[in-house]
Amino acid sequence: MEKQSSKFPVKHLIGFLISIVLTIIAAWTALGSDLPNHWIIAAIMALAVIQAGIQLFMFMHIIESGATHAPWNMMFHAAVLASIIVAGSLFTMSFGFTHDHDHDEGDHQHEQMEQHEDHGDH
Repeated sequence: MEKQSSKFPVKHLIGFLISIVLTIIAAWTALGSDLPNHWIIAAIMALAVIQAGIQLFMFMHIIESGATHAPWNMMFHAAVLASIIVAGSLFTMSFGFTHDHDHDEGDHQHEQMEQHEDHGDH
């Protein structure tokens, strides 16, 4: 009987619940909080790092006994790749590289109409 209860993956269930809670907190931070944008980004990145740690230690068996070695080389390269993707995404979002060029043309046309009206008054 005791042997069956040890097979229940309590550790995995706790890790899953913590991951869900962290995801809900991140979604609330992005959608429901009144924090400035740079604090929202910092909070989401911190929550993502915590969640990655939970994934590594609770689901990826990093500290499991009997493992000869952890694939630190692959984990390092994955962290570098993830950092490059996050930095590139933040750079792109920060400087407003979008496909929405109609908004700029609308402003330009609005300025031309105002100038035309100013000349019409004279």
